[in-house]
Amino acid sequence: MSDFSLRARGVLWWLLPLLALAALIGWETDWGRAVDKHPAPAEEVAPKPVAVAVLPEYAIEGGVAARTETVERPLFNPTRRPAPPPAQAGTARMQRGQFALTGTTVVEGKSTAFLREIAGNKSRRVQAGESINGMLVAEVKPDRVRLALGDESEELVLKVATNPRATVQPVAAAPPVAPQPPGAAAPASVTPTGAAAAADAATLAERRRAARAAAAATPQAPPAAAPATPVPPAGVDPRWEQMDQRYRERAVGAANRGVAQ
Repeated sequence: MSDFSLRARGVLWWLLPLLALAALIGWETDWGRAVDKHPAPAEEVAPKPVAVAVLPEYAIEGGVAARTETVERPLFNPTRRPAPPPAQAGTARMQRGQFALTGTTVVEGKSTAFLREIAGNKSRRVQAGESINGMLVAEVKPDRVRLALGDESEELVLKVATNPRATVQPVAAAPPVAPQPPGAAAPASVTPTGAAAAADAATLAERRRAARAAAAATPQAPPAAAPATPVPPAGVDPRWEQMDQRYRERAVGAANRGVAQ
């Protein structure tokens, strides 16, 4: 078999299915006439009048008298008893003396009052036109506020405390200071805090002056001679002996200064 026949047979194997598919598509589309097919025009519907009817009002069969149990034993009340009739509130009366005015401010045309409750000592801040404890803040002025409730009203006046006069306390005169001998230390200064403090300071100064005078009258004893330096025994570190000598000299100097004072 030649190569040409082999190639022709292979082409037929692909060509025959393609021809069958094209025939099927042409038959389904009416050979192209059904591809762009427009729907048939819809039939015209003649308008008909609409009958308007109102539903009848709801009515309980037998009237309300036939359902007295529903009213006397309501379903959504835990006690299944009807609610008590609302009490008729009488005319509310104004309770005066509840607040005290502590200050007022006027910022951008808004008047604000600062009140203090007398009972709980709590600060409250209200503006003109607001309500506080059921009372209307009718008017706010720089020095007073007017509260209104119905035909009644109460005016709160701002109380400004004046500065009390300063009380001059009498100052006790300091005792005269006696002249001091030359070389004596100056006495301690006495602060005029009262007659008792001045008397104590004067007594202390007198005692100090008497002690200094007695020390000056007593002849000073000659300074004690320094003790002879003992000879350290053999085998002792000489540095310990030097330290002991310094301590002895310091003790003698301290004793001499105490006698001089």
